[in-house]
Amino acid sequence: MTDTTLPISVTIIAQDEADRIGMAIESVRNWVDEVVVVDSGSTDGTQEIAASLGARVVHHDWPGYGLQKRFAEDQARNDWIFNIDADERILPELQAEIVAMFTQAPDADGYFIAIHDRLYCTDRLSAYTPYKPVRLYRKSKGRYSTSPVHDRVQMEAGAKTATLKGRMAHDSLKSFHHRIEKMNEYTEAQAKDLLARGRKPSTFRILTEFWTAFIVGYCFRGYWRGGLMGYIYAVNFAYSRFLRQIKLYESERKK
Repeated sequence: MTDTTLPISVTIIAQDEADRIGMAIESVRNWVDEVVVVDSGSTDGTQEIAASLGARVVHHDWPGYGLQKRFAEDQARNDWIFNIDADERILPELQAEIVAMFTQAPDADGYFIAIHDRLYCTDRLSAYTPYKPVRLYRKSKGRYSTSPVHDRVQMEAGAKTATLKGRMAHDSLKSFHHRIEKMNEYTEAQAKDLLARGRKPSTFRILTEFWTAFIVGYCFRGYWRGGLMGYIYAVNFAYSRFLRQIKLYESERKK
């Protein structure tokens, strides 16, 4: 670490993200102490790109989302962790806010950060905020869960949290082909997780899940503000929720 960098370890989990991981690393590498990339077996040169940008690359076979991010925490040399995904980037106002905060001393143990989708085939960020998770945190006060599906930081009892004003940009779609593959894999894992937790399939949910999720996404999450692409995002969201339900039904029937 130099005098111009912050005592933060950025952790990124990745596999076959050669077309996007460079942007993620570039958005942080000049102002944090280290960037740690945990790769689960890329074949497209992701590891080489990350290493060329100064990241420390570690291989670890894929155990699931939460466990992989927890493994990444263990590789970091700092207590402060900033977890970002390979398809995300830190916007300048968020960088400035974090740098200013560390010139004093952070007044919380974990920080919620708004993540906005960059609408596919455009340079426009969505007006809606799909999620606002804890991403900047002390690993002595919070760790990623061990869930194979739910990658969320679980803060210790009594740990103080706050919300930052700056935003992260999320390139959630690199192609519709990739989106369908990712959706298929993720809903498969979700269905297995639900079944393991004793959840039962519901005919009512199967019949209503798509339409309910579409209304939630399009109206309440504000996808309607994105025009045609916002409509496409709402349909994608709704279909992923529907797919999870029918895979749960399928798994139960096979059992």
